[in-house]
Amino acid sequence: MRHPLIAGNWKMHKTVAETRALLRELRAATLPAGVQVVVAPPFTSLSAAHEELHGSPIELGAQTMHQADHGPFTGEISPVMLRELGVQYVILGHSERRAYWNESDDDVAWKVRAALKHGITPIVAVGETATEHERNETIGKVTLQVRAAFAGLAAADVAKCVVAYEPIWAIGTGRNDEPESANGVIAEIRAAVEGLQDARILYGGSMKADNAAALMAQPQIDGGLVGSASLSAKSFLAIVEAARARARQP
Repeated sequence: MRHPLIAGNWKMHKTVAETRALLRELRAATLPAGVQVVVAPPFTSLSAAHEELHGSPIELGAQTMHQADHGPFTGEISPVMLRELGVQYVILGHSERRAYWNESDDDVAWKVRAALKHGITPIVAVGETATEHERNETIGKVTLQVRAAFAGLAAADVAKCVVAYEPIWAIGTGRNDEPESANGVIAEIRAAVEGLQDARILYGGSMKADNAAALMAQPQIDGGLVGSASLSAKSFLAIVEAARARARQP
């Protein structure tokens, strides 16, 4: 059974004080059994988040990382640094990283290997633009991305990873892909690389409290990579609660 995973990508939001406040709200809630919850604050809040989450079932993620352990890379953060702060997951290849920082498929592949080397679970984001979607190029785009990210990895290592399908045209727009359509894309992703049959594949792109249950009712969707809705305890916990039914499925 693939246990559902709900991961909150806070992006460039929340000061240290705001991080502590939000995590205390989340910690005060009773989380549904069988649902794994991850939060990914900005780098500046990771240390505080690690402290706040001590003894909590909520796990800590980071939003990106460099593939090297150390070196002359101004402004970058290494997997060694993340591990010291208790980081267990890292989002790699998010469309904003690809678009604004020119991260390539090769960059993502190197980072996947570095994360696994240091015991950090990669959450590899893939997705198509609005133009690619309109041209029916979605499947070609996302399968190319996952094949590149996991090229040369043993199936057992691929199975340790997480993939997040995030149609770029849906991120932050309030428009989500239809559940059946997203399910079909994720089925193609799952079939594209040996090992992904056993990995968890999430949906991202305007997942909210009012559509999370319908999305996670689909057999191929194992949870969500949540953006703006993860910045409020109320909305994030509603999405986590929506995963309860998924956790009960055999």
